[in-house]
Order: sequence, then C-alpha cells, then structure tokens
Amino acid sequence: MHIDLTGRTAIVTGSTAGIGLAIATGLAGTGAHVIITGRTQARVDEAIASVKSAVPTAKVTGVAGDLGSAEGARQLIAQVPEADILINNLGIFEPKAFFDIPDEDWTRFFEVNVLSGVRLSRHYAQGMAKRGWGRIQFVSSESGLQIPAEMVHYGTTKTAQLAVSRGLAESLAGTGVTVNAILPGPTRSEGVGDFFAKIAKDQGVSQEQVERDFIQTHRPSSLIKRLATVEEVANLSVYLASEQASATNGAAMRVDGGVVRSIA
Repeated sequence: MHIDLTGRTAIVTGSTAGIGLAIATGLAGTGAHVIITGRTQARVDEAIASVKSAVPTAKVTGVAGDLGSAEGARQLIAQVPEADILINNLGIFEPKAFFDIPDEDWTRFFEVNVLSGVRLSRHYAQGMAKRGWGRIQFVSSESGLQIPAEMVHYGTTKTAQLAVSRGLAESLAGTGVTVNAILPGPTRSEGVGDFFAKIAKDQGVSQEQVERDFIQTHRPSSLIKRLATVEEVANLSVYLASEQASATNGAAMRVDGGVVRSIA
C-alpha cells in the first residue's frame, strides 16, 4: 500500500515530541504539508529539524502557542485557517490518587485533553466538509476504556475524547470527512520515558526493569508484554489520514498491544 498525501495540509497538535512528533514525521513522509505545534518556538524549531532530518524532502512548518487555551486555538487558526487533516494529539497525564486531585487539576486536564480538540475540530471540520474531504483524529488511550485508578482524571478525559470523536463523526455523516479515535496503550513516549527514568533513578534500577515491572503489575493483560514505540502508534494514525481509509469512520481503533481484553 502506498499512501500519498501530497497537496494535503495536516495539523498535528502537541507534536514536538513523542507520539505527536512520530505522527508528524510519518505524515511528512507521505508528502503532506505538516504543521508542527508546541508551547515554545524553540521546541517547535527542534521538532521541525527532527522531521527534516528523517524526511529530507519534508514540507513542514510550525506554530508556537498554548493550544490548551482558547487564545492559543485562535492564534493557530489565524495562522493556519484551513487544513485537510487534523490530529488532536495534545494531551497531559499525571499519576495522582483520586482523593488528591483538586478541582483545578480536573479543569486543566479537560482544557488540554478535551477542549483543545473540540475547539480546533469545530473550526477545521467546517472547511473540510465544504471541500468534501477531510480527516480528523483524536489520540485517546486504552485508559479511556479501562480507567486507571492511579489517574482517574486522565482516563476520564480520554473517555470524553471517544464520545466527542463519535459524535462529531455522526455530525459530519456523508460529507467526505472521517473522524476517528486511536487508542494507544503504554507507549515509550518522551513523557513516559522521563517518568520511568525518574522512578528508575529513585529505586536504583534500570529503566528497562521499571518498564517490565510496570507492564507486569499495571498492564498484565498486554499481549506484546512491552511498551509500544511511538512509530508503531504513528503508523495507524498515518493510515487513518490516508485516502485508503475512507470507509473507516466513527471508529475507536486500538493500538494498545492487546491491553484491552475485548474481541471487538
């Protein structure tokens, strides 16, 4: 299968590292013009350099700003008024006991993980529908199906993304615009890597041991028995952004290593 997105413009939010950067790199490899987004210009510039290093022919630009705020969304829209592909990847996570999560954390997680995608989708989907083609994705998580006790607020926002994704797909039925969610499982992203590295340092063990212990203790249903790579997650996202994925719509596609114990 050859995926060619030449002439398409793709926005990938939260794409200066991790899954977002891997998706941006993958889309650049298909010929799409990719818009990198991140909180600071320095991080955006680093990500652009990374994509160009991996894909020398890449057409990639960037926009710096806080997309977890309404103002940040307005700034992006002003600079990039139209897009053919929108990957709502921006997200934060933080292990914290339920009884220690204050209202401020719940609000912050919803602003960043849910409303960022809502705001951008509300704008870009309308243009896609008028042009008769578009791809929108929400990067959710297996935690949206199996809420982790160690971060209920995070899991709840990931469930909300699934609801928004399906509802938006219903709203755009017959327009040529598809809306899907992808559900990564435990993935060796920059944030997760840093988190495990800190635990490894505190415990005086290797990061590899911490990762193995995490899978065995917290995700024992994993069928691959390891963390996924960001590239493995990005592969699914790039496919769903393609012309070939035109009949996949309103779906929640798992790339979770088999963590979710389900046959559907």
